[in-house]
Amino acid sequence: MRDVLEHCAGTPEREFAEGEVLLAEGERAGVLYILSSGAVEIVKGEFQITVVDEPGSIFGETSVLLDIPHTATVRALTACRAHVIDNARGFLNSSPDITYQLARLLAQRLQGVNSYLVDLKQQFHDQENHLGMVDVVLETLVHQQDEECSPGSDRDPNTTL
Repeated sequence: MRDVLEHCAGTPEREFAEGEVLLAEGERAGVLYILSSGAVEIVKGEFQITVVDEPGSIFGETSVLLDIPHTATVRALTACRAHVIDNARGFLNSSPDITYQLARLLAQRLQGVNSYLVDLKQQFHDQENHLGMVDVVLETLVHQQDEECSPGSDRDPNTTL
């Protein structure tokens, strides 16, 4: 992801203090942040999903690409710096190298989720309860293409993913 930083030359940078929120779950900022230094945590509800400290890491991409509210909170764990891309869609349209790197990252995430779901499917394929629905979930995710994306689920449409 360090290659991404090369494409950010000339874009504004912002400093964030420890504990400061870069992106808030459920809100729409319309910006991308690209980490220059420091560490942030990704939080979904009250649960920390991961810690990111790799320069060049991108935040806000799901919201920008799908035109939905942010699906998680990004909060500074340490003092950090990030490039601020206000015209995120224009930036991605004019930066095919970054868009490609972002596509690779999203594909890696999808591969990880798919692998996990297949493992769940194998573990629970003979279950008659709610765990047996993993097959249905997997099939739905695999075949959902180019449909309008909305936050939440059919069960709880007010919950953001």
